[in-house]
Amino acid sequence: MTQKTILNDAHRALGARMVDFGGWDMPLNYGSQIEEHHHVRRDAGMFDVSHMTVVDLRGAGTRDFLRRLVANSVDKLKVPGKALYTCMLTLDGGIVDDLIVYFMADDWFRLVVNAATREKDLAWITAQAADFDVAVTERPELSMIAVQGPQAREKVAALLGDSDGKTVAKLGRFAAAALTGTAYGDLFVARTGYTGEDGFEIVVGEAHAVALWTALHEAGVAPAGLGARDTLRLEAGLALYGQDMDETVSPFEAALGWTVALDEGRSFNGRALLESQADGAPRQMIGLVMDDKGVLRHGQTVATANGAGEILSGTFSPTIGKAIAFARVPAGEPGAVTVDIRGRQVPVRVVKFPFVKNGQPAGGV
Repeated sequence: MTQKTILNDAHRALGARMVDFGGWDMPLNYGSQIEEHHHVRRDAGMFDVSHMTVVDLRGAGTRDFLRRLVANSVDKLKVPGKALYTCMLTLDGGIVDDLIVYFMADDWFRLVVNAATREKDLAWITAQAADFDVAVTERPELSMIAVQGPQAREKVAALLGDSDGKTVAKLGRFAAAALTGTAYGDLFVARTGYTGEDGFEIVVGEAHAVALWTALHEAGVAPAGLGARDTLRLEAGLALYGQDMDETVSPFEAALGWTVALDEGRSFNGRALLESQADGAPRQMIGLVMDDKGVLRHGQTVATANGAGEILSGTFSPTIGKAIAFARVPAGEPGAVTVDIRGRQVPVRVVKFPFVKNGQPAGGV
């Protein structure tokens, strides 16, 4: 059975083109995917991300549990509301999922995990929690709306009124605030996102989600679908689980070494493999730009000086006006790189990502 978010009727009323996304009926676009992309880069757009899974962990053993569960160190989280991006790993060091951990109180942390991996993640988290004093609670009654773009924070703050607006306007990056009794019920507002732009991800109860979505739309925040979300996140150099990483890939092989904390005395799942790769993994993820016309697509073969690799995420970048991609290739200086496009070896340039920064093509792209 295809699942629907509480905003499904609102999407259809706006003329959205709906598609199946990991078992969810979700909007691909509301007309022009390119216009939605540019609106987020230049103003403010909003995405229904209610299909993502909110999990609350409560109990005296929660911090110790997270020390074991994730590769980054939750000991960095000292102030309530602060957030951390990290990976959950298998015992062998492969990525179960990438997620955000929010520190709410000493006995309460909140996780937001990917929709497509919900059942696997919940089973893994629950199994791993068995040895700790932790209650694992999924929160399916909560919806989530991401508001992203250079005008996003200003528009959300104005909508929430004087006191709550000031609270969220003061939030630092990767921090969240719990608001009670707003016009849209209790809200959890995090200054995080998946587009490379500033903005918020707002967790709202289902009873108030449609009203909040409508109010944001009336305030000039344009709805955007999965299509624009994908081009935006790739421009921003943000990986997608299942396409750019999975259980066969370590964080070091997914350009996520910066999320690994090999802090002394902490035993976490997969640590042995990560310690062995700290000075070099056998594969690396690189960024590619193609100056020729055409599109780089998932699965295309990449030729490097060290052997073959493949395109992971690839798309046409509306901001740059060229095709961009992630590729996983053998470690080492790749040399001249080409991509096999219908039997033709097309030259591409290796570049650092993000491909787009502050709404503009990054240097060297």
